[in-house]
Amino acid sequence: MELCSIASGSSGNCICVGTEDAHLLIDAGISGKRIETGLNSIGLKTSEMEAILITHEHIDHIAGLGVLARRYGLPIYGTQGTLDAIRGVKSVGKIEESLLHPILPGEAFQVRDMTVHPISISHDAADPVAYLVQTDSHKIGVITDLGTYNDDLVEQLQHLDVLLLEANHDVRMLQTGSYPYQLKQRILSDRGHLSNVLSGQLLGRLLHDRFGSVVLGHLSQENNFAELAYETVRLEVSMGENPYKGDDFPIYVAKRSEASQMVCA
Repeated sequence: MELCSIASGSSGNCICVGTEDAHLLIDAGISGKRIETGLNSIGLKTSEMEAILITHEHIDHIAGLGVLARRYGLPIYGTQGTLDAIRGVKSVGKIEESLLHPILPGEAFQVRDMTVHPISISHDAADPVAYLVQTDSHKIGVITDLGTYNDDLVEQLQHLDVLLLEANHDVRMLQTGSYPYQLKQRILSDRGHLSNVLSGQLLGRLLHDRFGSVVLGHLSQENNFAELAYETVRLEVSMGENPYKGDDFPIYVAKRSEASQMVCA
């Protein structure tokens, strides 16, 4: 299995996950043109995607969805709450109803040779989910827009080979930055976004001897930067109550506006 971030950040998100036989997109939060360019850079085409999995209806996850749906007729999967909310986003435009496939958190579904597991997450959206994508031999997780996590979520995320994990902000940068007070409180809340520190602490609970790579994603443009996210997560893993150190496995940081390197399981 393989994962490539086409774009990941507070201004737009699109992740490609696949196998030798099939690929799918998780979110389409940038323009259709940028998605096509990103896929082309890794030898793929939008028309070759089997489906689009939507985590939630915020515009940085669905900005290009309508264009892709109308141009390529790709099936779109999301919770009923998410699909209903998307119908109300004028900028997305009309999407053919037959392309919309409601899913339920906790109920797996099949896309070609991949089994997809939607997982409920805490975020201020209608009915948001994260996704695990699994084959007979490997499992990849794409976990962003996570306000908080608990033991149940940690249990569901065990035995991953590759993980794209949110490291949205540095708390001090956010607190002293220019955002309005209410927006700061939203981001810091249990329905907001995961900080660098919390990202590292969560990662420390998911590591195992056969863990492959982690890609840090959904970094805030105003309240984070790649080197800080990398060093903070690495330090939290090394200081945590686990037998691993931050240098024991590859840590990558997804690029905000272009495709990152392919990570394989």
